[in-house]
Formats: sequence, C-alpha cells, structure tokens
Amino acid sequence: MEEFFCDRDFTREDIPDGRLPGREFEACTFKGCNFYGADIRGSRFTGCRFENCDMSLCKFDDAVLQDVRFVECKLLGVRFDLCSRFGFEVGFTGCLLDNSSLRGVNLKKTVFDGCSLREADFSEANLTCAIFEKCDLDRAVFHHTNLEKTDLRTAFNISIDPEVNRMKKARFSIYALPGLLGKYGISVDNS
Repeated sequence: MEEFFCDRDFTREDIPDGRLPGREFEACTFKGCNFYGADIRGSRFTGCRFENCDMSLCKFDDAVLQDVRFVECKLLGVRFDLCSRFGFEVGFTGCLLDNSSLRGVNLKKTVFDGCSLREADFSEANLTCAIFEKCDLDRAVFHHTNLEKTDLRTAFNISIDPEVNRMKKARFSIYALPGLLGKYGISVDNS
C-alpha cells in the first residue's frame, strides 16, 4: 500500500474506510471525505487542505499537522492536544470544533473564522495574536491560557476569567464585558 502522497486530490470515493494511519501527505486536498472516528495516528500532513470533511472523533495521536487548513469541516471532539507539537500549524474556516481539546497547544497566530467552538478546551494553550472572527465560544474553557494580543472583537458567548489568563493587549468588543465580569456578579446591560 502506498505510504507517501504528494499534490493529490482525494474525494469521498478515494478513501471509503477513512484509514490513514502512518502515512505522509504533502500538498494534498481532501474534499467531502468521511473520516468519522478514523485512525490518523502517526500520519503527517504538510501543506494540506480539508474541505467539507467529517473528522469528528478522529484519533490524531502523534499526527503531524504543518500548514494544514480545515474549511467547513466537522471536527467534533477531536483531541488536537495529542498531535505532535513539532511544527504544529493549522487554520479553521467555518468549522464545527465543539468539545474539541486544544489544551496546551501552541496556536500562536491561528485564525478561527466563523467557527463553532462550544465547550472547546483551550486551557494552557498559547493563543498569542490568534484571531477569533465571528466564533461561538459558548462554555469554551480558558484556564492559564495565553491570550495576549488575541483578537476576540467579533467572537460571542465569551466567558473568560481575566485573573487566571494572560490577556495583555487582547481585543474585545463592548459586548464581551458580561463574559469578562461574570465571576464578579456584575451585570452589564447591552441595551
């Protein structure tokens, strides 16, 4: 079975069982593939793009993700914290990342554009200069997270404790105040 793929396009028909463990992909595009619960452990993805793929509950243990873009993908419950930290670089547009773990992951300058991140865990992650453009952060967990220079101006349903997170020069809209002051029992009227 072939182990290295370069500059290839994959569709749902090309990977019917969603099995990719221990393979290497460079500059590949995956469109409409169903990887639900797939074993991707130890695989390497460099300069790859996933479009409209279901990758919910995939096993990413020790997978290498370098310059990988996810567009309109379902990534529910994915443990990105188990990926290889070497060169980890990802971007998300229009993705469902609910209940995913990005705990302790270096996400410096990562762009989350139009994503649902409900109950995602960002504890101890480095989100320096990250951008959350129109993202739903309902019950997302931020604990000992570096949010310095992070842009959260258009994100919503924010709940972040400024006392346990690094937030110097982070950017918020006025509508985020209730989520920043909630632990103090302060009520802010947005009308």
